[in-house]
Amino acid sequence: MHMNFDIMKRIYIYITAALFLAALESNAQSRDFKLGQWTEIHNGIVKELSRSYVDTLPVDKMMREGVDAMLEQLDPYTVYIPEEENEDLQMMLSKTYGGIGAIIHKKKDEHVIINEPYFGSPADKYGLRCGDEIMEIDGVSTIGLETKESSDRMKGKPGTSVTFKVKKVRTGEIIDIKVVRERIHFPDIDYAGMLDDTTGYVLQSGFTEGVAQQVKDKFLSLKAQGMKRFVLDLRGNGGGLMSEAINIISLFVPKGSLAVSSKGKTESREYHTQSEPVDTEMPIIVMIDGGSASASEIVSGGLQDLGRATIMGKTSFGKGLVQSIRPLPYNGQMKITTAKYYTPSGRCVQGVGVKPDVEIEVPSYSRLVYSLVLSGVIDQYVLKFAREHDSIAQADDYHFSDADFEDFVAFAKTQEFDYRSSAKATFDKMKEELDEDGLAEVMAAELSALEKALEMDKERFIRLKKDEIIPFIEEEIVTRYWWQEAGVKVRLRYDEQLKKALK
Repeated sequence: MHMNFDIMKRIYIYITAALFLAALESNAQSRDFKLGQWTEIHNGIVKELSRSYVDTLPVDKMMREGVDAMLEQLDPYTVYIPEEENEDLQMMLSKTYGGIGAIIHKKKDEHVIINEPYFGSPADKYGLRCGDEIMEIDGVSTIGLETKESSDRMKGKPGTSVTFKVKKVRTGEIIDIKVVRERIHFPDIDYAGMLDDTTGYVLQSGFTEGVAQQVKDKFLSLKAQGMKRFVLDLRGNGGGLMSEAINIISLFVPKGSLAVSSKGKTESREYHTQSEPVDTEMPIIVMIDGGSASASEIVSGGLQDLGRATIMGKTSFGKGLVQSIRPLPYNGQMKITTAKYYTPSGRCVQGVGVKPDVEIEVPSYSRLVYSLVLSGVIDQYVLKFAREHDSIAQADDYHFSDADFEDFVAFAKTQEFDYRSSAKATFDKMKEELDEDGLAEVMAAELSALEKALEMDKERFIRLKKDEIIPFIEEEIVTRYWWQEAGVKVRLRYDEQLKKALK
């Protein structure tokens, strides 16, 4: 006797449900039963929609948005990555991608502009410079492309080539340049050097494979230069591989020290340092802030608990969760939270963060400066500057002059951006709410007087904030001429939080 499969399946479900209900003393249902029930409901909805819905179903969109909405109920770090986004996953995990190694600028109805090539990248090797116009990518005009379309056409498998029609920034010459793509790796160590005769400094921006060895190499090099105290700057470092965090801790504590522990649904583990340290005595400062997360918190929390470093700055982000990558059908993958981690003293930083031993306030910037940066005005000006200047002084000697600032003011005056002060923005919001409440007319005279007092023309406000604006411009200009590491050197020139930590 043969039974219809659907009938067999329903009988199985009913029997399973009966067994569960009989085993429970209350109406509460087990997690597995709930999951089975959800699966059946989901399948039933999809089948009925496929059979009965009046229009063609947008299946791809429904599937992706449905999965994303389901995972949003969990945590921000458990995500689905379909096959077509594997390159993005590679970028997230290893900070690598196949391409030419340049940040581009793209305005609607204009060509792609090379904004920032990376040192040693194919873009650099083949002579692409800041301000060069990419008119065509493999014969396709860039005017009709969006930014992402342009970027995607420039990316590709390492070893393959892409041909650009380029208008050179200095000469205006239009030439074809064939560039062979490479595996581009964004560095985890953005800068390493001596801040003074005895203070060594490393700025670390990530935790991809091999970074602990890089930190070790930089540390030993700085020690050979006379370093007597070491600053590891993890501000803004969003984390990465737990194994690399453990390896960095192992550089500075005795072999066998507990670095971190993890607790998941199926397994709890303790991770002890496995190698001999390079130095267990030298004073260490670890800088953190609200952007320091995950592996950064393992390092800072671990060294803090082990009494090996003084943590300075602001409280870290508070991501005490561990993610693993799991394969899914059709070459998809899921990044899934599988455990919580704990520092050597048993702290879980999830939602709490690592609190610094010495709290140092971050300098605040005016609303105008944020607007100039976020609206791209400074970026646009730096492109203009690069077109007009063949060279500049080395990073240590370069300063944006008063004449240069006058040029910037003249440029910024012509740009559209929100130049209101925080007070004026708050006033505008208050006035809107008074209008909604019907009170603006009653208070018209008072509001008019206050608005007049808060009004400040664009040029006057820019001049007022000159000292805040110049560091941002200097860093961007130096980066275009002397690469990213030089830009960091300029940033350190104005880093008041770091200066306070060193005192």
